[in-house]
Amino acid sequence: MLRPFFAAMMLLTAASASAQKDRKTPYWASISAGEAMMRTGPGKNYPATWLYRRADLPIKVIEVYPNWRRVQDPDGATGWMLVHLLSEARTALVTGSEARPMYEEPNAGSRIAYRAAPGVVGRLTKCKGDWCLLDVRGKRGYIQKAHFWGTDSGESF
Repeated sequence: MLRPFFAAMMLLTAASASAQKDRKTPYWASISAGEAMMRTGPGKNYPATWLYRRADLPIKVIEVYPNWRRVQDPDGATGWMLVHLLSEARTALVTGSEARPMYEEPNAGSRIAYRAAPGVVGRLTKCKGDWCLLDVRGKRGYIQKAHFWGTDSGESF
């Protein structure tokens, strides 16, 4: 009974690794697992440097090696993670020392829908110019790129 489940998981992991392998670095991703180990090299025999316990944390993939990705976290730390610990889901980490406004429209003149505290992680659904639409557990609003980590300045999607 479990054999088909494990076979499906292996195919899904292989498909994800293949899709990420074809992408040009650097690119953005997020941690998909509740616990993810960062290592000093691309192999389980390399020492661990960090244990992340925060799914959806945005990371920047800066190098690709078969089933491993060299990544950079929001604090600037770099290391290697297994590809199956990563997701293509785009997320962002709110930065700064005070709550950041999330607007109804992509301009500072529109009504503030919510405020996001520093350290909050949400899903990015679209970005254009200096603004991105951020979803934090169903609370959606536009936030300026300067107020979060998780995208490049000129990037649109």
